[in-house]
Amino acid sequence: MKMIVAVLQDKDSNRLTNALADHQYKTTKLSTTGGFLKEGNTTLMIGCEDHHVDDVLDIIRDNCSQREQMVAPISPMGGNADSYIPKPVKVEVGGATVFVLPVDSFFQF
Repeated sequence: MKMIVAVLQDKDSNRLTNALADHQYKTTKLSTTGGFLKEGNTTLMIGCEDHHVDDVLDIIRDNCSQREQMVAPISPMGGNADSYIPKPVKVEVGGATVFVLPVDSFFQF
């Protein structure tokens, strides 16, 4: 048995959880915060048998697309912030970071 932990953008979470449910995969959803853009994201925990891991990874890949987003950089620390004019920059967001972990025991009460 494996535990799949997928960290993804909030915008992708409903689409992914619906797709996983359509294939009979149960998920536990945790609200988390990303470190780079300080935006909300979602962490899904998905338990499955070893032979289902590739299917789950395909579903995640199909429903968590990477895209570009314009963000305004934060002002520099120190110095004169009055003369700092932030220019939006494109960053790549979306996709998913996925960990596949072995599970020694599983209990459901």
